[in-house]
Amino acid sequence: MPSIDIKRSHDRPLAEARKAIQRVADHIAEKFAVECAWDGNTLNFERPGVDGHIKVNAKSVHVTANLGFLFMALKGPVEREIHRYLDEEFS
Repeated sequence: MPSIDIKRSHDRPLAEARKAIQRVADHIAEKFAVECAWDGNTLNFERPGVDGHIKVNAKSVHVTANLGFLFMALKGPVEREIHRYLDEEFS
């Protein structure tokens, strides 16, 4: 089971949703120093102690992340940042 599991519905066209997810990923990558790469409509990200993905489709966004033991203490701040960026892009 992932440490972080966030689902958000949206009503944007898929291409626009992907661009919004890229902006979210850029913010998260800058703040938490993660590497990101697209595989189809899934943006995979990782760094030592953290790995996960953001799946986007025509109706929803699903963020999952597995946090290593040392990063579990950061779970709350990381989740808040993800929610904040998703709110900015999809509200």
